[in-house]
Amino acid sequence: MESAIISGKSKKDIQLLITIAEKMGINAKFLTKDDLEDFGMAKAIKEGETGELINAADFLKSIK
Repeated sequence: MESAIISGKSKKDIQLLITIAEKMGINAKFLTKDDLEDFGMAKAIKEGETGELINAADFLKSIK
């Protein structure tokens, strides 16, 4: 499965793209602000994941 996120300033234009996508048999929906934040957080976690353990005290010191 492939996916795409399309953003724009005009809700009308995005709705037109969703309508066209659905007519082509492609699932499409509006995402809420919370959906976008969740997606961004999941992406950041995935990209930052190294599989290595770090010392919690050193980490907390580094972000202060």
